[in-house]
Order: sequence, then structure tokens, then C-alpha cells
Amino acid sequence: MTFLNTLETRWRGQPLSSPEHMDPLEKLDQDDLPEKDRAVLEGVVWRKLDRWVLPMCTAFYFIAFFDRSNIGNARVAGMQTTLNISDYQYTVALTLTYVPYLAMDLPANLVLKRVGPNLLLPAMAASWAIVATMQGIITSYTGLLLCRFFLGLAEGGLFPALVLYLSSFYPRERLQTRITTYFASASLTGAFSGLLAAAITKMNGIGGKPGWAWIFILEGLFTFVFSIFSFFVLPRSPETARFLSEEERYYIVTKLRSSKAISDDDDEDIFSWVEVWRAICSPHVLMLCVIVFFELGTMLFGLAFFEPTIVAGLGYAGNKAQLMSVPPFVLAFVASIISAFVSDRYGCRGLTAIFFAIWCIIGFSMFYATTSQRVQYASLFFSVTGAYAGAPVALTWIANNSAPHYRRASGIAFVLVASSLGGILATWLLGFLSPAPKYTAATITFIVMSIGQAVFASLNLLYLSRMNRAKAEARLSVAKHDEPEHLGDRSAWFVYTY
Repeated sequence: MTFLNTLETRWRGQPLSSPEHMDPLEKLDQDDLPEKDRAVLEGVVWRKLDRWVLPMCTAFYFIAFFDRSNIGNARVAGMQTTLNISDYQYTVALTLTYVPYLAMDLPANLVLKRVGPNLLLPAMAASWAIVATMQGIITSYTGLLLCRFFLGLAEGGLFPALVLYLSSFYPRERLQTRITTYFASASLTGAFSGLLAAAITKMNGIGGKPGWAWIFILEGLFTFVFSIFSFFVLPRSPETARFLSEEERYYIVTKLRSSKAISDDDDEDIFSWVEVWRAICSPHVLMLCVIVFFELGTMLFGLAFFEPTIVAGLGYAGNKAQLMSVPPFVLAFVASIISAFVSDRYGCRGLTAIFFAIWCIIGFSMFYATTSQRVQYASLFFSVTGAYAGAPVALTWIANNSAPHYRRASGIAFVLVASSLGGILATWLLGFLSPAPKYTAATITFIVMSIGQAVFASLNLLYLSRMNRAKAEARLSVAKHDEPEHLGDRSAWFVYTY
């Protein structure tokens, strides 16, 4: 008798053909599965999600980061000269991208479940694709400002939505590897954008447009094609994924609930502003807001926008500068993937965050302490890797330790609002307040922030460890059914990952 037949026998009269209308835990308990069936499903379901869900999330973020940061390549290719804008005006344009991000992060996460990620994410991609393409036809500074504002408005909310979306498919102990996989695409963006820009700028003069304009046009058109494709491929949830069998859907939902990735009680996942407030009042959320402001917001976004310009200031020019900007991002990608496997395997979120903060300290200190252009270029391998490999840890940390759904959605959104604030600061630090090629003020700021990142990661690790000990003591004296309802991650039976 197959496992599915067993289910039909045990829960006779309850149809299995409409999983979106069922509570899988009423149908299936993981402990009732034979060991052989568990092993088979465990070996199959995550590979299926990795083939269908993860590549789509990776593509979304890769393309979004591409369309947001390729302005740095366009600048090196002559955009700033063509539009006759100053460094100050360029910085204002970059800043304007992040302003609507602040407004969109939280609303996007709060409506994601109701609207459905299979509809919301492709619609967002189609919107920003149109704006990204229009950057290639602008002829004035005003046009650039309008495009950057609406690009931020369309893209805003994508990043937190992707983190929240993945957390509804993968158990907590498997999440960082997946978040890192799609986030590491950002480091590949830094690599490929340089290579692609070097090739596209050879189209200079075609159609009467400069090479930098073709960077925006071709990459924006590709995004629009992808957005149409994603409408037909992206699943709404594990319960409705067409590529999963009935028993695979049940197994995934059961694993998600047993790992506290989703709530046992669907009533806990009803929207309430109380959960939004509880998220922002959680000490670990506040500490991660600081960490993400330092690392993902200020350091990573600063490097994403200005690394090609920094390389150009080290004695490289034109296509040579584009190509020399690639290697640090390649190392960042490799380090991100390796560290994610280690962090998931051993559950060491805090130690991983501290480790890459030290890399940032080394890299920025090298850049500040020397006048050798070779050493300064070598320092980018530390700073870029530290920023890009450390960021997924913080994002996984917040998703791992926030429950139920709307508290998690709010926590993820709040830390990414902090990252947007950091992005605004980064554009001014590197774009105007700290002159090239030394970027003295920016480098000192980044060193201080790297130290701060290590300190707050240590404090968060100690806090979560202490909370787990207190919860373990509480479990000895209080039965689970005696706890108040709707505690979420504050429940004694919710064990924090640190």
C-alpha cells in the first residue's frame, strides 16, 4: 500500500485533491510516516523546491540588483558626462532610488500573503523593467531623477518579500543556504555587470544612442521578458505548487510547522497591528536593524554602486576598469555559498556574522592605511566579500527567529527599511562627502561600522542564547497547553537560532 493510500484510508471521506483548502496537519503527522517514506520524501522535496522555487527567487533578485546598480557601469561608460551632471547631482539621483524603498518595504510584506507572491512579484518586476528601460532614452537630469524615483517605487518591497516567500517554503535549518543562494546573485551581478557593460558599450552610436544608454535598454527589456515568464512559473505556496505531489505537499507543510517556520494554528496568521508592534519591540529585531543598517545598507550598497568607480580611481580606465571590478565579486559569491552551508549545518548564525565583520575590518583598514593602488585593490577582496557574505546571515537570522507570519513579515521589513536608510547614507558617503580616490571619510566610517557589526552580532548571540536557557527552564515547569495563546516566537517551545 502506498503512503497516499494510507492517508486516504486513515482520513476517509476527506478529499486529498484540494490541498489549498485543507490543514495538512489534520491529515498527516510526520511521526506517522514510515522511516523509509520519510527518507524518500526528504531526499525529493527539497530538490524539487531547489529546482523550481529557488532559481526563480535568485533570478528576481539578480535582475533587480542588476537594474538598480548598473547606473555605476553607465557612469563609467560616460553617462555623467553626456547628461552634464555633477558628482552632487549624481548622488542625489542615487539617493532618490532609496526614498520610496522606505515606504514600500512594510506594505509589500503585509499584502504578500493576501495578494499572492505568484502575482505580486511578477507585477513588480514588469513595473520596474519599464522604468529601467526608460533610463536609456533620457536626455536630461530631470529625466534621470524621475526614473530613479519610480525605479525605487517599483522595486521597493521585493527584497523583504523574497525573504518572507522563501521562509514559507523551507524549514529554518535549511533557510540560510537558500537565502544566500539568491542573495549571492548580487555579488555575481557585480561581476557580470562589469563584463556585460564592457560588451554593451561597444554598441556606442547604434541608433544614435551612446553605449551607456544601451546598458539600460537591453537589461531593462530582458527584465520585462522575465517578468512575463514568471507569471506562469512562480508557485503561490507549497500547498498549491503544481510540481509537487499530494504527499510531498503534506510533508513540506508538516516539516515547516515542526520547525516553527510556519504556525501550528492558522488563527495565529491572521493580520493584526499588534504583531507589527511586537516585531519592532523585539530586542533581536532591533539589534539586527543596526547590523543590517551597517552592513547590507551602508557597506554593501555603497560597494555595489561605487566599486567600479573605486577601481577606476586605482589607475584603471574604460573597459579595463569594468573588467577589474569583477574578481572581488567572484570571491564574495564563493565565500557566501560555503559559509551558508556551514551556518545551516551547525546553526552558527552569530559566529558567521562576526567572522565576516572581521573581513570587513581587515579590508577597509587595508584601503585606509596604504597608498599602494595594488594593496588597495587587494583590500576589495576582503571588504566586498565581508559585506556580501555577511548580509544573508542577518536576513536569515531575522526570518528564523520571528513568528507568527505577520510578525516575521514585519521584522523582515523593518530590517530592510534599515538597509534602505543605510543605502541613502552610502550614496552620500562615497558619492559626495568623501572625495575620490582615497574616500577617507567613507573608509573610516566603514571601519567603525564593521566593528559595530561585530559588537551587535555578539550581543544578539548572547541575548538569544540567554533567552533559550530561560525557555528551557520554563518548559520544565509549564505545560505547552497552559501557555497563553499567540505567543509566537516568545513561546517557551520556540527555540531561537543563534
